[in-house]
Amino acid sequence: MKNSLTKSRIFSFAALVLLLYFFVIPAVLTHNIVDLQKEDKIDKISALNTNVWNYYRKGQYISPTIPKDIAHDLKKLLDEDMEIGVVTTPIWYVALEAPNYPKESFPDGIPVYYHFDGFSGDVFEMETINHFIGMDPMDRGAPYLRMLAPYALTFVALVMVLFMLYRSKFLSLLMLIPVALPLIFIGFYSYWLYWFGHHMHEWGAFKIKPFMPTVFGDGKVAQFTTHSYPTTGFWLLVIISILSLLAIVSKRKALKLEADQK
Repeated sequence: MKNSLTKSRIFSFAALVLLLYFFVIPAVLTHNIVDLQKEDKIDKISALNTNVWNYYRKGQYISPTIPKDIAHDLKKLLDEDMEIGVVTTPIWYVALEAPNYPKESFPDGIPVYYHFDGFSGDVFEMETINHFIGMDPMDRGAPYLRMLAPYALTFVALVMVLFMLYRSKFLSLLMLIPVALPLIFIGFYSYWLYWFGHHMHEWGAFKIKPFMPTVFGDGKVAQFTTHSYPTTGFWLLVIISILSLLAIVSKRKALKLEADQK
């Protein structure tokens, strides 16, 4: 019984560390930075916010439109009024190939990365193309999810901690939330792709009929080629999901053995 409980705690702890490091910490400590830039309130961005943003920015996509010497320095980017994005680990990406974007500068097309709490990548360029075909700005998509993401992720992390400390069956049920995280993201992502594709506007220079954008794989929109695939964050969510499921199974086994011994 003790062996199974130990395994459950190890699986839970491993899932918790991944969730905290790649999602919760950057989401909580850099929350609203993009909005503060848009609202011209960058004076409200603290030194802690800046340092955390700079740290998590490393290793993420840098647009060729951003000078490399300031790409990892939030203060300089804000001073130059350059485009910034969220720095939680990206979960999905969409790349769009267009005739007016040279392969030399954009070998894989115009990429935008989707996170629980927002977007990163060449968002401005993608918005320009979306406007061209009469599609709404990406900010219209999942506004409440993006706003509540830091709190929701913190709640999931708290569930994991309580699950390790207590034997409540209710906590085991709540642990199904981290198990379902990959499916939750895909569900929201698919819904909002459908919403954008079926709410086209007449003001677009290029008129196209309502359509379902490609969720996974390669597609075609007007004269543009699209690529939509999971990226690092999605595979981390899959690992978190598997570890959480193993934690639940191990604890149930331990509790069953305990009940049989009484």
